[in-house]
Amino acid sequence: MTFTCINWIPLFEITNSYQLIYNWLKLLDEKYQIKTLAFVIMPNHVHFILQLPDSVKSLNTIVANGKRFMAYNLVNALTNLERPDLLTQLSKACTDKERARGQKHKLFEPSFDAKPIYTLAFLNQKLDYIHHNPVSGKWNLCDEYTDYTHSSAGFYHLGTQHQFVSITNYQDFWV
Repeated sequence: MTFTCINWIPLFEITNSYQLIYNWLKLLDEKYQIKTLAFVIMPNHVHFILQLPDSVKSLNTIVANGKRFMAYNLVNALTNLERPDLLTQLSKACTDKERARGQKHKLFEPSFDAKPIYTLAFLNQKLDYIHHNPVSGKWNLCDEYTDYTHSSAGFYHLGTQHQFVSITNYQDFWV
């Protein structure tokens, strides 16, 4: 699953709000028993590989609620950082319909991308993609992809536990 900040603005980086994602992943585990198999938090988007139990009926609702919670916190952070330029830009991103419903800012693209994983080959392709994202293309967030702090790469490739995320090793049930 992937979701993106509106207009690819690096809101997580600007506000140093990576902890919002960590807190959300912890909530997903505790409230819904959704396990984090892998993740990377980029400055303006997030990739996850999650294991959902059968009891989860609406991933859309869970993601929408998470994005809403994060949006409030990001707006507060931008306010505290005295970034009226960004707050104005995020306000202008709202449609008339959204404003009529009381929305003041739009921080995330309205949809998210989610693909079910049925094969180990597809899982490995996605793991490789998300773990290398910090050093691919225009990104140069670290020298080695395993060194990127906001990723599960170190867990899988170096055997180190992540400081903030309880990662469920996919190898425990994908053989």
